[in-house]
Amino acid sequence: MKITSIKTFRLKEFANVLWVHVETDSGIVGLGETFYGAGAVEAHIHDTLAGRLLGKNPLHIEALHKEMVSLPMAQSSTGAEYRAASAIDIALWDIFGKVCDLPVHQMLGGQCWDKIRVYNTCAGYKYVRTNEIKPVSNWNLDTPEGPYEDLEGFMKRPAQLAENLLESGITAMKIWPFDPIAVETRGQYITAAQMKQAVKPFEEIRKAVGDQMEIMVEFHSQWNLPTAKNIARELEQFTPTWYEDPIRMNSPQALAEFAASTSVWTCASETLGSRWPYKDMLDRDAAHVVMVDLCWTGGLTEGRKIAALAETWHRPFAPHDCIGPVGFAAAIHMSFSQPNTLIQESVRAFYKGWYNELVTQVPKIENGYVYPMEGPGLGVELLPSVFERSDLSVRTSTV
Repeated sequence: MKITSIKTFRLKEFANVLWVHVETDSGIVGLGETFYGAGAVEAHIHDTLAGRLLGKNPLHIEALHKEMVSLPMAQSSTGAEYRAASAIDIALWDIFGKVCDLPVHQMLGGQCWDKIRVYNTCAGYKYVRTNEIKPVSNWNLDTPEGPYEDLEGFMKRPAQLAENLLESGITAMKIWPFDPIAVETRGQYITAAQMKQAVKPFEEIRKAVGDQMEIMVEFHSQWNLPTAKNIARELEQFTPTWYEDPIRMNSPQALAEFAASTSVWTCASETLGSRWPYKDMLDRDAAHVVMVDLCWTGGLTEGRKIAALAETWHRPFAPHDCIGPVGFAAAIHMSFSQPNTLIQESVRAFYKGWYNELVTQVPKIENGYVYPMEGPGLGVELLPSVFERSDLSVRTSTV
């Protein structure tokens, strides 16, 4: 079997999502995905990687992965080079599963779990549908699109949101009420009045539902170390499950200092690329929960190595999802194949919303649990309607 063509697909409406088709001479096509800076990733795939991959056996996944991430500019980051390698790697595992007529989680070693608990990241329908990924200007607070506008929920009616999630069986949620303050102060300080305002959602959730709901806190790497430590101490009274990316993930020593300052777990980090920075964090006891985004860190090939690395340090593994539907499916396959999976991130505004505009299948999530994807490979394809859209752009490299 040989790779005969690599195609990339972009939609103007979903400007940050890039899909990849890896086509073979046997007629089997693998689907991959990455997210953010789609134009730069697309250029790297066709201008740099295609010439190294075309004509090669797609089942030589480890060798091809090494070829993609060993280039001089691909230095253990989540930059365009690693995002490109991630998308193609996911497509290669999709091919492997289809060749064997088995789901990807079986190719990764088989199921470790019958079902996996999910938490709801409280994003809204438009949270990642623009080029503005983190600024609060894209939070869509005043124009809700449907019943799962959960970002508006945690900012304006957190108790009601927590109760609604519990009614659906979801017992863990992730929120980030400190982000507007970080934007205002550039993460350098927080006033007493600002702190009081930001902790209100935690107060209201605990008052309404007590300890029935786990709360994960997302900081989006926006704070300096002293301020992050102050916020962490203030929130300890609400017993959050973890603090995620409290500072920039570029200093294991600084993150270790943060982790040692609080009794709450530190979660790190979707922003790390390859296993090497994870090892640096684990060496310093800087991370209690290892989070990985398979679309950024090197795909399924690198993801399973990071999960094994986490297990070596007796740390749980928790795949990230706040991107596209193919990446979500890949993360679920990874979660089911790893013995140290703690919980799977999910966004109900996505899997009940815009994911269904793009793919043939979304994972089954019921009563707070996700169930294994069925069918060969990833078990998901782009809908035919995607290829008929007027805002579609396609780029192709062939032998």
